[in-house]
Amino acid sequence: MKMIRTLLAGITGMALATVAGQAMAQASTDTPKYGGTLDIATTSTGVTTLSWDLADWQATLQTRDTGQFYEQLFSVDLGKAKSRGGKYPFTISGWQPSDAIRGELAESWEWVTPLVLEIKLRKGVKFPAKAGVMPERELTAEDVVFSFNRMNTSAKKTQGYYDHIDKVSAKDKDTVVFTFNKFLADWDYRFGNGFFSGIVPKEVVDAGPGNWKNVNGTGPFMLGNVAQGNSLTFTKNPVYWDKETINGTAYKLPFVDKLVHRVIKDEATQQAALRTGKLDILSSISSEAAKELKKTAPQVKWNRWLSTSAARVALRVDTKPFTDVRVRRALNMAVNKQEVIDKFYGGEAEMFVFPMHPEYVGYHTPLKDMPPAVQELFKYDPAKAKKLLAEAGYPKGFAFKMQICTCNAEQMELMPLVAAYLEMVGVKMEIVPMEYGAHLSAMTTHTNGAGYLTTIPDVNPTTSLRINYGKGQVYNAPMWDDPKFDARVVDALGERDEAKRQQILRESTAFILEQAPAIWMPAPYRYTAWWPWVRNYGGELFVGAGRNAPIHARVWIDQDMKKKMGF
Repeated sequence: MKMIRTLLAGITGMALATVAGQAMAQASTDTPKYGGTLDIATTSTGVTTLSWDLADWQATLQTRDTGQFYEQLFSVDLGKAKSRGGKYPFTISGWQPSDAIRGELAESWEWVTPLVLEIKLRKGVKFPAKAGVMPERELTAEDVVFSFNRMNTSAKKTQGYYDHIDKVSAKDKDTVVFTFNKFLADWDYRFGNGFFSGIVPKEVVDAGPGNWKNVNGTGPFMLGNVAQGNSLTFTKNPVYWDKETINGTAYKLPFVDKLVHRVIKDEATQQAALRTGKLDILSSISSEAAKELKKTAPQVKWNRWLSTSAARVALRVDTKPFTDVRVRRALNMAVNKQEVIDKFYGGEAEMFVFPMHPEYVGYHTPLKDMPPAVQELFKYDPAKAKKLLAEAGYPKGFAFKMQICTCNAEQMELMPLVAAYLEMVGVKMEIVPMEYGAHLSAMTTHTNGAGYLTTIPDVNPTTSLRINYGKGQVYNAPMWDDPKFDARVVDALGERDEAKRQQILRESTAFILEQAPAIWMPAPYRYTAWWPWVRNYGGELFVGAGRNAPIHARVWIDQDMKKKMGF
């Protein structure tokens, strides 16, 4: 709050010093060691899983936790990570670069016709025994078919998500056939390495998939205990199939005996846990906190990454006064976004990230190359904001309520500043705090207020526009409804030529930005920190769709180093 008071008073003190450049750890060259516990605070450590059943489509954070045991057809090749000499940071939750995709449960795949995809499964992959649920047994093609059909018939399914698929069938024990009715560019994301692609055995569904004590999959870890609001404890899967080759030797995974996801809502408590060694990895840290941690924990290693979750105040376009594009554009011009970058984030943010992240090469258009009508929304112009409001019939402004989740302390601190900017042009934004579950439910049921703070990320370049602004989509908080826009997104998804697909999505992105169904805000840089005893790790966060199990399965703890460092 001190920072906000300083900004509101107009004090132009020095910006926070930028934390020193990232220190990516190279892949370990020493001999791996088995055993120990890996304690992690994830990028979403402040909230807990709402459901363990993948068929509860609208329950977020599933893949963060269920992804430890429910594997998917595809993953990414972590050998292509920057920390291992590759070109990808693997810090974006839902994107898999086409040249970095690796089969997970899929050993190989082939288009046998333009609309028939045949996938060969890895042989010897097993579900571990689960007392009262199922015996140890081998994964088969029928498990994939069962999982797909269950997701496709769920009453909570996202509208149109699998409409491109006619059927999924088992050709034999190890071969799955996907028969399409039309090509879809993100077919691999939809049911291969997306948020709704986990392979769940029928035995778990029969036992009750919503009960965490019943869950069981082929992944590197098994769910051992849930301490609600405190921690999730995963244990090593004794029959896990994958290996890691280091210095020419193949090692069975995972290396650690236990993986613990800590639930820590307070950021200061997160940082204290890292400093005292109670956390081995703290996945998401603000630049301001990172600056202090570098002083108090100088031996900690770091990675810097640009968030995909830029805060934005969604404005319901079906509710007055936000039915008028002039009002929506005015609110954007009323906020001094450059000052937010310079003073609130200490320079550690980028003006223009959403809805196409800069790392999406070919899909992202830099702000300087956007049409003038888009660029205008990112420039501070309170005089024009007032003029537009007057033209729209609100010369004295208006008031509206904006719902915000209490789960994000940074946004709770940022929004009063945004409210102060708006008040300067006569608009009163009343901030309505909500607990995580209620806040999420308001959006997913489309009962959210006229203003709603969202940070639903762009996920990946072929999905971002659809999930955030497609008619009827769960995360469409502004309730955007434009048949022509939807049709162009459909055109892009049906285009096999990637260059043409990129062009359509670049044009559609410029259109939605210009229409301003939200107050577009800058995206901050975040930091990941880990102790040097965490080996074979370089700050990677995701292998797709919020999943991180393959990353943590490859980490080992140097217990001797940890003891020598006094922990």
